[in-house]
Amino acid sequence: MARLDHTTYLQHIGSESRRFRDVLAACDPRADVPSCPDWLADDLLWHLGGVQHFWTWVVTNRPKDPEEYDEPERPGDHAGLLAFYDQQYVALVDALGAAEPTDEAWTWSQDHTVGFTYRRQAHEALIHRRDAELTAGTLTPFPVDLAADGVDEVLDIMYGGCPPWGEFSPLPHYIRLDLTDTGDQVWVQLGRFHGTDPDGIHHEEDDIHVVTDPGVEPDAVIAGTAEVLNTRLWRRADGADTHLAGSLEIVDRFRRIVHQPIL
Repeated sequence: MARLDHTTYLQHIGSESRRFRDVLAACDPRADVPSCPDWLADDLLWHLGGVQHFWTWVVTNRPKDPEEYDEPERPGDHAGLLAFYDQQYVALVDALGAAEPTDEAWTWSQDHTVGFTYRRQAHEALIHRRDAELTAGTLTPFPVDLAADGVDEVLDIMYGGCPPWGEFSPLPHYIRLDLTDTGDQVWVQLGRFHGTDPDGIHHEEDDIHVVTDPGVEPDAVIAGTAEVLNTRLWRRADGADTHLAGSLEIVDRFRRIVHQPIL
């Protein structure tokens, strides 16, 4: 699947961030966020504002390590949170727009360029926009191009990434995700992750990696629109509109891996 260009990612960061803000500005600040247990609407507002504050610092101070980053103080009321958030998403768009995607920058991934932040923050804003809409009860459609890219991104980066201290051992089992509205396909190979982290803790667990078409029949196929698959993988929907075919045992193994909560 071809990635979006960086200008498009930047446009999506701006539009998704504004939609997120507009929804929460009109929402009860103490409303529960159904997709993020234990959060209220103002907690969600603070979370995305804080995330964008952090990545603005990373891009602006590239390639410094964020050990020097100072966390902001949370404003004491809803109006203060809105004002803080308004500054952060504008600052992030400006910082990214002034940088080159190929510039070296700190990230938590293996991609140490500003380009990682373009893509990751477009999807951060998109998914939290959906959180805001779930809180307010006013859902609007995802941009199809960003939703499709998000299926690949969440599987490849959020679930399928491999830290340098670990190793992925592939198994001969594949799932193909078919995006029915765009015609894209994302192939996932099941396997095992193992390794000892820097704190000396050993890890051994089921894992997945996004792979190119292996030229074999998949063990299972999961089909749905880009938005349906994206929101399901992010656990922001129940997946009722997906279609399953093939080995339900392999699908269940895949589900257990991607049912781990991520924010």
